Amino acid sequence: MSGIPRAPLFLGLAGLIPFVWGALTYLNGDLNDWGRQALGSRFVGPYVQLFYGSVILSFMSGVLWGFATKTSGSKAAACYSLSVLPVLWAFSTTGGGPVTAGTNLMYGFAGLLLLDAMFSYWRLTPVWWMRLRLLLTAVVLACLAVGVYL
Repeated sequence: MSGIPRAPLFLGLAGLIPFVWGALTYLNGDLNDWGRQALGSRFVGPYVQLFYGSVILSFMSGVLWGFATKTSGSKAAACYSLSVLPVLWAFSTTGGGPVTAGTNLMYGFAGLLLLDAMFSYWRLTPVWWMRLRLLLTAVVLACLAVGVYL
């Protein structure tokens, strides 16, 4: 992905590992069995995706909060308020079983992408931000869809 600094790109791609791993262990019974024995049942299938997805939405609230520091006045108040939405969403919607929680995480990551776009439009993010966020969000949504729709 041209224009994205190597460190954020590689760290962002590495951050996809739990989502991809969860999808793979959902799709492959042998891999799921191995993962449960080696890592524990919490680290396979949709369960690793749901827990990690909640953590990442919370982390991204902090990232947006950091971007909000680049502005002031009523715009800053709006940005700070918007920045807490992903963590509140994760906290309030990820119970109720793997399909419901996975669906709600998908909505959360789609909503996060809209917030990313708003902060980018307001020029609070690096110029490469949306290229990275589109890539990462597409992979996250595809991986979560495995547990929700299959």
